[in-house]
Amino acid sequence: MKAIIVGGGIGGLTTALTLQARGLDCEIYEQAASIQELGVGINVLPHAIRELAALGLLDRLDAVAIRTYELFYLNRQGQEVWREPRGLDAGHDVPQFSIHRGRLQSVILDAVIERLGADKVHTGRRLASFRQDEGGVTAHFTDQAGNPVETARGEILIGADGIHSVVRRTLFPDEGGPVWNGLVLWRGARDWPRFLTGRDMIIAGGLESKMVVYPIAEGATPDTVFTNWAVIGKLGDGSSLPARENWSRPGRWEDLAPNTAGITIPQVDVHALMRATETFWEYPLSDRNPLPRWSHGRVTLLGDAAHPMYPVGSNGASQAILDARALGDALVRAEHPMQALAAYDAERLPKTAEIVHSNRKGGPEGVIDAVEKLAPDGFTDIEAVLSYAEREAIVRGYAQRAGFAAEKGKAA
Repeated sequence: MKAIIVGGGIGGLTTALTLQARGLDCEIYEQAASIQELGVGINVLPHAIRELAALGLLDRLDAVAIRTYELFYLNRQGQEVWREPRGLDAGHDVPQFSIHRGRLQSVILDAVIERLGADKVHTGRRLASFRQDEGGVTAHFTDQAGNPVETARGEILIGADGIHSVVRRTLFPDEGGPVWNGLVLWRGARDWPRFLTGRDMIIAGGLESKMVVYPIAEGATPDTVFTNWAVIGKLGDGSSLPARENWSRPGRWEDLAPNTAGITIPQVDVHALMRATETFWEYPLSDRNPLPRWSHGRVTLLGDAAHPMYPVGSNGASQAILDARALGDALVRAEHPMQALAAYDAERLPKTAEIVHSNRKGGPEGVIDAVEKLAPDGFTDIEAVLSYAEREAIVRGYAQRAGFAAEKGKAA
């Protein structure tokens, strides 16, 4: 069996490795002229790292990432709402990694080229159309100028082509664009002095006014780490989604600065870190409503093409990796590819739909919103505002739904 994978991001590349490990053939078609180390920091949770470790990538990830030690949730005033160990320190058998998105993608891409061959990765190929019949799927690709360049044939086609998925738009032509809530995410990274253990992640403020900081690689000197920061703030009412060309564009300090006012992180001077970052990026905080199904005959969706979600709870890339494993397992178990895609849908769609809805409410970070709603000016005793059991229910409940609850561990 051969699969056509549309999209050379984390989800598409992981799918290729997963299929190869199960003895299945595939080829990747990416619209960009080359697959480059773009983006900034992300977190990959233990349930997804477990899948990458099974694919033999743990040592490679260790070489370019940080093993996350502890996560802190703070209110806007910098007071601690919740803290908990992560990864191995929380009782998992594998780490949680904080990593540059581009470096994660490169680790997986290098493995794909080694195991499948460079000729299996086609760049500069934009999906123009596809047609399926009783025996398989035929996909037609163009170059960036729209000139036909290649036709591919396989038993199935996997749309891993992101939130602006051509495959999804073909399957659901009346869906419209992504859903925007008026919030914008600014992100940047640069070398910065270590804070706390040098492996900690801090999130301060609720969903509509939030600041995040964590290291994603070792720094240029022993006293520094390559540090990722992010800010979420209001920049519109959500009625007019920014044009696609304005996604992932360089941010402007005059837009960002007002959204950082009033948020304090005592452990690190994030305001100085942001001011020292020469170039940072702006993204609309968008997702899509969950679909009734992903699979149509021999065609299915994966990753952000299937379930784009708000970047809370560290779940976007992790869920794409879990998709890849579920799809690979379904394909080797089923007698027919269409049966496999139906089984994949049944396993993954309900789980990811629940996470999409939960992330719109803040995900596990909703514990900060809950505390700030009850004590907007801060507190002297967190237990008098929201008990440990109530805070635990928010954070642990999300972990259970998303599939990364620790086997053991403690929080405060």
